[in-house]
Amino acid sequence: MEHFADQMQELVRGSEEVLVEAEFVEKLKKSRPLRIKAGFDPTAPDLHLGHTVLINKMRQFQEAGHHILFLIGDFTGMIGDPTGKSATRPPLTVEQVQQNALTYQEQIFKILDPDKTEITFNSRWMNQLGSVGLIQLAAKYTVARMLERDDFNKRYKSGQSIAIHEFLYPLVQGYDSVAMQADVELGGTDQKFNLLVGRELQRQYGQEQQIVMTMPLLEGLDGVNKMSKSLGNYIGITDAPNDMFGKIMSISDELMWRYFELLSFRPLTEIGRFKQDVEQGHNPRDLKFLLAEELIERFHGRSLAVSAREEFIARFQKGAMPDDMPEVHLASEGEGMPIALLLKAAGLVGSTSDAMRMIQQGAVKIDGNKVEDRSLLIEKGISAVFQVGKRKFAKITLG
Repeated sequence: MEHFADQMQELVRGSEEVLVEAEFVEKLKKSRPLRIKAGFDPTAPDLHLGHTVLINKMRQFQEAGHHILFLIGDFTGMIGDPTGKSATRPPLTVEQVQQNALTYQEQIFKILDPDKTEITFNSRWMNQLGSVGLIQLAAKYTVARMLERDDFNKRYKSGQSIAIHEFLYPLVQGYDSVAMQADVELGGTDQKFNLLVGRELQRQYGQEQQIVMTMPLLEGLDGVNKMSKSLGNYIGITDAPNDMFGKIMSISDELMWRYFELLSFRPLTEIGRFKQDVEQGHNPRDLKFLLAEELIERFHGRSLAVSAREEFIARFQKGAMPDDMPEVHLASEGEGMPIALLLKAAGLVGSTSDAMRMIQQGAVKIDGNKVEDRSLLIEKGISAVFQVGKRKFAKITLG
């Protein structure tokens, strides 16, 4: 019984909701491998750490002996997920979807065991379903139920258009669960409506309903918005090791615990001891070192993780980087802020002309990289360590 409780604690680790938890317990007690489904639309060629929150959860299920179903939504990718969107998304071409799908397969096996992972594409059953089958599927859900979804409801009330094909997205995602006979479906908190559609369709098709497990959306480097390439606050899993190390070291001490819980494979008991150490005066910087090394080792190997740490220390620690630097949050009215204005607003220089002069002298660095362009526009969403001269540092987040 104690082993079962430990397994439950690890499987629900970091999750936002488990619907329905009592049913989940009953499924686990059946002592058979559960079919764990998570779907990814190949809308961009590269994954970032935000995507890996779900993949990490799949790995936990995999290590507990369950069957992992990694669904690549090549069919749904051509519809375009409307979740959280205020306007219709442009659909991708078949060629774009296929190319992105190939890179996903290469990247996920840095986390999952390829011998124990089943990759499947939802075009396989959706193409077989045909137009008649799609119409029959559409008949199983009402427009009123669709408009209960928050983003559809907001667009409808504000008079913004909703294309008919967008209603198909949650239906197809739900039908995926029917076709795959999923026991558990994982998704972000923004996917809750779609995941529940899967439960409802399984009921209508006479199947045992899947458990819905939602995972939080990982905050990006700014600590506010979810990690996103469009916001520039992301850490790509294909980022160079030195870049990845610098970005992880730039996150706030508070956000570090969130990353430990959702991204680290360390046991919760060990992370709990880390928190106690910090409360007793241990420098959180040292724990960020451990986090950065672990993540870089996962995607690039141990030797590159060690060299990235040594490079970071050589650039920053030996440059007298303070242990406790100020954190500055600035607001931008446009797409970004000129570097000189940003340095002045953060209090690192007395004037924009001082900033220009320091840049010309090679005395300005961003995450240890020298700035040479005096007209550089710092993009909105960035969160990085800015340095002027040898002694002025600030962790600046531009929102």
